Amino acid sequence: MTTRTCSSPASAIARSALLMLAVIGGAQAQPVQVSPARTVEQAGLVDLARQVPDIALDIRYAGSNNFTAHPVPGYDAPKCLLLAPAATALAAVEADLRAEGYRLRVFDCYRPAQSVQAFVRWAHDPAEQSRKALQYPDLDKPALLGGYIAETSGHSRAATVDLTLLDCRTGPCSALDMGTDFDFFGPRAHTDAADISAPQRGNRQRLVQAMARHGFANYPLEWWHYTLSPEPDPHTAYDVPVR
Repeated sequence: MTTRTCSSPASAIARSALLMLAVIGGAQAQPVQVSPARTVEQAGLVDLARQVPDIALDIRYAGSNNFTAHPVPGYDAPKCLLLAPAATALAAVEADLRAEGYRLRVFDCYRPAQSVQAFVRWAHDPAEQSRKALQYPDLDKPALLGGYIAETSGHSRAATVDLTLLDCRTGPCSALDMGTDFDFFGPRAHTDAADISAPQRGNRQRLVQAMARHGFANYPLEWWHYTLSPEPDPHTAYDVPVR
């Protein structure tokens, strides 16, 4: 039987924001070092599909359906790799949701440091604007640096995930309407954005609550972005290719 959290959407989002501030603060308390690990095994990364073999994966950066319009260096396979505590917690989220008729669809998990640097190079290329209308229609490309695309990413610490919800209650699973696509750069992607509909807000809040029950804190500027709190290893990033 699934335990439900009885709280208002605003209070749940506020708690998630506080958790995320704690995650960010803890990671910044000491410098993050890139591990010398060269293989998935050396890094201690776990394939989520081993715990949930039929997990719905849409690993955007392994293909061309992402804001760069190309497969991203470092993504040699469409897999969700995480440190073991994060993988176990995410499997528990999936189990809870299935009991309610929902499932997760995962867009990104561990992100190699080299992939983050590929994002930065893309942001410095003024000629490549092919996805602007879809993913940053109201921003000039240089404005993405810093606020949206940074030199480092919490994903490289292997306890952060990007995902959405599927509704499987009455037939084949279909994605819930979250108000924007994954990796939309702009205020409408904020979890508690003012200009989304009540159903879209409710869908985002369902995801916030489902993730929070197993320790994942939402990043309030991106409805899809969650980090396990406390992080298993907040001071170590990895650069092992996803393969």
